Amino acid sequence: MRPVDEVPLSRTEQRNPRSAAIDRMTTLDLLHLINAEDCEVPVAVAGVLPDLAIAVELAVTALAGGYRVHYVGAGTSGRIAVLDAAELIPTFGLEPGRVVAHIAGGPRALTHPSEAAEDDEEAGAAAAQDVVEGDLVVGVTASGRTPYVRAALTVARARGARTVLVSANPASPIAAGVDVHVAPDTGPEVLTGSTRMKAGTAQKLVLNAFSTATMVRLGRTYSNLMTDMLASNAKLRDRQLRILAEATGADLTSCRDALLTAGGDAKVAVVMLLTGAGAEAAGEALAATRGHVHRALRLLDHHVA
Repeated sequence: MRPVDEVPLSRTEQRNPRSAAIDRMTTLDLLHLINAEDCEVPVAVAGVLPDLAIAVELAVTALAGGYRVHYVGAGTSGRIAVLDAAELIPTFGLEPGRVVAHIAGGPRALTHPSEAAEDDEEAGAAAAQDVVEGDLVVGVTASGRTPYVRAALTVARARGARTVLVSANPASPIAAGVDVHVAPDTGPEVLTGSTRMKAGTAQKLVLNAFSTATMVRLGRTYSNLMTDMLASNAKLRDRQLRILAEATGADLTSCRDALLTAGGDAKVAVVMLLTGAGAEAAGEALAATRGHVHRALRLLDHHVA
């Protein structure tokens, strides 16, 4: 291992001259400074959208082919990855186990920080042991050099999986070994090295966009409506009815009846209401078009805007 003074600092670890006096600022001035720095994050993310688009297409290919997407991260990065993976199940009705998050230190690290776990290369390699050719592995690390993530990506690549690195370090030493590097350059943090701030915000934006775009491309929505949402409580069941009404223009009673006939499948109910088809025909059209409502409507010779 090289001496600490020989390891080049990533931009996220450098001191920010604009925040050198934060311990002498008023509360409001400090908050204005943090907010001004945060405003730079979406601009940095916008600059890497072409790379992110490639990553999305890799995820679409993997999931459409029956394979999995794996997130691998440590610390803040790992927690953001776990959150993103978990929310795909209720938001898009994604089957559990299709997008899997691995965090250094295991589930306990979600609430009990285990910072030393990010150096555990053996655990990182183990996290990728179930990866197969056809899967996509997304490493998430602000510094772009976390050993746990590097080891997982190395094993994944050796197994024939495609790989993506999401970092805040354009000069990441891991980047040369992956298919796509998504690296918004968020620069030095307000608090030196505290990557839960701008770098973490960038990772949240990147993963939100990555997973949402992937689900949309896979037909998990109709227009901008969450037709595949799991209606698991009273609030969500009410939202599901409103989604049906917005998608079809039908009244709530008709939507409720269609949903009942469709066995609770809102997407089938949408096709039924828009085409007049029965539940069986609507379901078959959706199955034939891999869940894409617009394609199912065309299959049933129904034209909507």
